[in-house]
Amino acid sequence: METKTSYTIQLTPAQLAAAANILRTGNYRPRQVPYTVAAATGTDCQIALYPSGKCLVQGKGAADWVMFVLEPQVMGEFRLGYEDVLNPEANAPHMGVDESGKGDFFGPMVIAAAYVDEAIAKDLKAMNVRDSKTITSDKAAQDLARKIRERLAERFVVVTIGPAAYNRLYDTMGSINRILAWGHARAIENLLEKVPNCPRALSDQFGPEQQIQRALQKKGRKIKLEQRHKAESDIAVAAASILARSAFLSALDKLSAKYGVKLPKGASEKVKAAAAELVQKHGGAVFLETAKCHFKTTDDVLESLGKTRAGEQLPPAPVKKAYVPRKAKS
Repeated sequence: METKTSYTIQLTPAQLAAAANILRTGNYRPRQVPYTVAAATGTDCQIALYPSGKCLVQGKGAADWVMFVLEPQVMGEFRLGYEDVLNPEANAPHMGVDESGKGDFFGPMVIAAAYVDEAIAKDLKAMNVRDSKTITSDKAAQDLARKIRERLAERFVVVTIGPAAYNRLYDTMGSINRILAWGHARAIENLLEKVPNCPRALSDQFGPEQQIQRALQKKGRKIKLEQRHKAESDIAVAAASILARSAFLSALDKLSAKYGVKLPKGASEKVKAAAAELVQKHGGAVFLETAKCHFKTTDDVLESLGKTRAGEQLPPAPVKKAYVPRKAKS
């Protein structure tokens, strides 16, 4: 297997400052790279540090720089090349589950599950599969998703909860985490149909594991469920995150084409502008088919247009429950 020539590592603010100091004071040739804190050329590699904490190392000497400079001098730990020793379960047969669209006003919520074993895990790592949030280009995400689908063949599933179904589920469940648990359970069950002997399912931490356990049917209740923070560092979860993002982006493009308005990601002012244009073209009820109606964005846009939820035949805004402190035990 070929050595990777590109690494993206997330650094803390202190680590970022230390890495920048190394580039400025060490035997490096400075480079001018837009939007970076520091950038330089080292031995057979190029390093770029960004304000977000992202460290991008590229070139045939990238692995050596990470192992012999970044890890010991900045991060204080050795991980590259030792992943299998530090985390033997990483390459063992298991599935990863992740979602996309949870924080986006427009479009569906998508949950994907991907299965890996030792051979698949090594191939995905060689393809530089990583958490989809570190992939800034939609095209790059779509291209990588295509390669993942080809490698996994039938060993992945995607569960897409379109806006109409999402709004019905929210009306019934009243909680994003309950919808997530339901979607995770469906993805796990569906992938077990294809890989019935998969022993373990891993996902990011978003709520009690019991939520997923309760949502699983009989077939899935024997699988070992595990949730942990930053689970996207696991190769199966990273693959699932990219597959979910790919499906979300494709669904958003289809909605944009159907309603004649470019629907942006997220919940920004740009999103509100597109939402206002959408309502002016199709009426407020269009949110039922295109958006997550419980978002405050719904009320902000309707108010700016002099409209109301009731007048546009939309469900009422969610009522936030008042916090009631628990009584201390006597």
